[in-house]
Amino acid sequence: MASDSIHDPDPEKGSAGASNLTPTDTEPISYTPTESRLLLRHQDLTILPLTAFIYFLCYLDRSNIGNARILNSSSHADMQTTIGATQYQFNIALMVFLVAYALFEVPSNILLKKLRPSRWLAFLMFSWGAITMGLGGVRTFEATAGVRFMLGVFEAGLFPGLVYYLTFWYRADERSVRVAFILASATLAGAFGGAIAYGIGHMNGAGGLQAWRWLFILEGAPSCLSAALVWWLLPDYPEEFLKGREREVAVARLKVEGSQSSHRSMTWADAKGTLTDWRLYGHYAIYFFVSVPFSSLSLFAPSIVAGLQYRDLQAQLMTVPPYAVAYVVQILVSYSADRFNARGLHSAGLALIGAIGFMASALLPPDAYLQRYGCLIVAAAGAFACIPPMLGWLTSNVYSTASVGLAIAINVSVGAGIGQIPGVWIYKAEEKERGYPTGHWVNAAMLFLVVIGTLGLRVLYGRRNRRLVQESGGQEVRLYKL
Repeated sequence: MASDSIHDPDPEKGSAGASNLTPTDTEPISYTPTESRLLLRHQDLTILPLTAFIYFLCYLDRSNIGNARILNSSSHADMQTTIGATQYQFNIALMVFLVAYALFEVPSNILLKKLRPSRWLAFLMFSWGAITMGLGGVRTFEATAGVRFMLGVFEAGLFPGLVYYLTFWYRADERSVRVAFILASATLAGAFGGAIAYGIGHMNGAGGLQAWRWLFILEGAPSCLSAALVWWLLPDYPEEFLKGREREVAVARLKVEGSQSSHRSMTWADAKGTLTDWRLYGHYAIYFFVSVPFSSLSLFAPSIVAGLQYRDLQAQLMTVPPYAVAYVVQILVSYSADRFNARGLHSAGLALIGAIGFMASALLPPDAYLQRYGCLIVAAAGAFACIPPMLGWLTSNVYSTASVGLAIAINVSVGAGIGQIPGVWIYKAEEKERGYPTGHWVNAAMLFLVVIGTLGLRVLYGRRNRRLVQESGGQEVRLYKL
């Protein structure tokens, strides 16, 4: 008989891939669907609002440079003009953040397990908040690039850390929608970021400072202050936080499909097993592809909207609808992906929708402003919504605690770090009057590659599952999630 979930005597002895398993001799703890549902509700209310809030602030502090770049540009009080940076130099300042982001993903996830999630995440949060406030004081391109690099160092560990953290609390078929809830806070931050920039834009000259300086100061301060909440309120692991019957149910639910706080930290054997599991590189590749539109939209949405004849502060405000629509679509798609065990197909479908949105925007006449704005909304919804099922798919097909942490870190390092670097360069200022065709075509091509990659992985896992069932000899086996 084949099963998606059975009792693993020692998940730490398994490799990063799926394997045949045998039941334990110990009778597992039984629990009712009602108990499981009530436990999930308790966990959701305890950790999801706080983790989403953490990533909301992180994304706000990361992407606000896109707002600062054009804030009050009509009066030449924008950031790029004030620090005397050329277009090329400003893009370099954007890129060095991503270099640091790629370099520090893996060590940060290792430290999260060693130092406890609440303490490490609180430290990162305070650090990036202080650095964001420091951006409000830069006066040269060189200083901007240096501060942005440091921001990348401390923000690098947050998102892979949060995805890793969820594996300690949720089973494989419960993660995509929770990842989506956290990741969707980035789209929410994008929406709020435009609205906040619109309001702060009216503070230009207050206290002798340009509005873009106030933007960094006022958006960095909440991260510093909220770090204390994370330190004291974020529970580390369910087996420590929960009591009594809830603890028993949580431990039983996560015995096979969850990371364990008691498991050892990563060894060289774990690292070797994960690094040589070649199917994982398929996951890394598709995350690389999707990161190009993700980063370009994050950094250039205000500029893209400004190219649609929305001027100055109005351009900030008009970035809100694309992000708001993407937020809703992300949640709905991720819930469906987990419910139907179809993460690959959902990612492929939404990537296709996003690709069509970008392609249509590139093909439309430059002066078709309303139609191109509609295409931007479709493109953003597709590009953002295909990401959470990808991450849920990866974590559900890597089984040991150490391997999960490393695989997530590599995935985000390759994608959110290296993969976002091309996104810095594809929206060229000189193409504004032509509707940024290069940026739209590149993003469309990347999303078409996501479609091909996810469908290829789906076929691979389907074949492997059929082979596992055929070779099982009637015993229960653990199948790859689809």
